[in-house]
Amino acid sequence: MSNPKKTPAKRIQCLSLKMVREKPSILYPQRKISSPREAAELFRQFIGDSDREVFCIMTLDTKNQPTALHEVSRGTLNASLVHPRETFKLAIMANAASIIACHNHPSGLPDPSREDVELTERIRDAGSLMGIELLDHLVLGENRFASMKERGLM
Repeated sequence: MSNPKKTPAKRIQCLSLKMVREKPSILYPQRKISSPREAAELFRQFIGDSDREVFCIMTLDTKNQPTALHEVSRGTLNASLVHPRETFKLAIMANAASIIACHNHPSGLPDPSREDVELTERIRDAGSLMGIELLDHLVLGENRFASMKERGLM
């Protein structure tokens, strides 16, 4: 079945593209994100009970169907270094129409910090330039979450 003319790198690329398409359907069989709660539940499965801040994005197609979940950054107990460049590199590779960002607060309190709001604005503005809309930025706490869009912070 394998093509002897394909280099190992090309075989790996094809495999990774296939995994990006199949993984979300396993994690989220409904296939459409229609509320912040649905997105938060999916991110909670992906991040788990990490004792460090983890910043992730969900890439979505034009029908708000998840195409991939990506960990952008893993930080310390109370901080994670995130840059729009790395965030959108993953979104472009996944051919995303839009993204939802999410990170956890290991403290358990999902209230967005000033730094969280500033990061959201930078990601939103960078996405606007590239035509990839930031739909929401969620902050996960213990058994709760905060949607920056619902709170009017973006």
